[in-house]
Amino acid sequence: MAANGGTKAIVAALTANLTIAVLKFVAFLLTMSSSMLAEAIHSVADSGNQLLLLLGGKRATKQASPEHPFGYGRERYIYAFIVAIVLFSVGGLFALYEAWGKLQHPHGIEGGFWWVPLAVLLGAIIAESFSFRTAIRESNPLRGNQSWIRFIRNAKQPELPVILLEDFGALLGLLFALLGVGLTLITGNGIWDALGTGMIGLLLVAIAAVLAIETKSLLLGESATKADIAKIRGAIESDGTGIIHLKTMHLGPEELLVAAKISVGAADSGREIAAAIDAAEARIREAVPTARLIYLEPDLRRGGGRRGGAPPPPNPPAGPGRRGGRP
Repeated sequence: MAANGGTKAIVAALTANLTIAVLKFVAFLLTMSSSMLAEAIHSVADSGNQLLLLLGGKRATKQASPEHPFGYGRERYIYAFIVAIVLFSVGGLFALYEAWGKLQHPHGIEGGFWWVPLAVLLGAIIAESFSFRTAIRESNPLRGNQSWIRFIRNAKQPELPVILLEDFGALLGLLFALLGVGLTLITGNGIWDALGTGMIGLLLVAIAAVLAIETKSLLLGESATKADIAKIRGAIESDGTGIIHLKTMHLGPEELLVAAKISVGAADSGREIAAAIDAAEARIREAVPTARLIYLEPDLRRGGGRRGGAPPPPNPPAGPGRRGGRP
């Protein structure tokens, strides 16, 4: 569901951005407005980003190989990180460069087509609103009760947060462009057009920075959510099996690695231990379907006893030369 929803949001955004980019370039050629040029480049960058997200989703479906035994799920994170770089360089830095040049040599809206940029910007706002609405609708089932900021920070699927931020940035950028062009038309002073362009550039750089920070965290390897970790713990412990330690890591948006050391009794036979591990793995997969790779290591319970017996004694207090915790 997450992958399908992300793809639908990407296609909606791509369709909107390609159409809008053509109209913005036409408006720029007719008026020579720097805000319109910055917005046109912004739409081109966004279109390229959506193609990158589609490519990343396609490459992530490749089967695991001996060279990549854990699969290619992180391709989606890599391409999302590239999106942040493209948005920063092609979108943000270009807009700032264009704004600086316009500030040095400001000029008003040229030609007799003063109404063209206003019509294009208003049409673009309507189109981007539909794209933004699609991204919101596809994100809501995954977001649940989280705030939008928390959803963007915690989401393991990079596509929806990227599209949400891009569409939100596109709407704000269009408003900045509309403000700059409108004030330039009213006053005849091109400095407003330059300031609108600069605001678009700063906005894109800020969004790119947020995307880079969040995607970098995913690339480094994030653990499962607190809710999923609680489900995994409950699944393991439901038959009395103890957990010595538990670690999780997302290998991809829908692929979770689970590694745990579980306690067994000293008198348990190898057959009993193997059966307990198989049963625990089945319970984990039922509780958290994204747990694709599970490694459970048996270890003797402190204090002895069979599986399901008394819990281990607490760790001894820290003494001289000891930092605390297990000796």
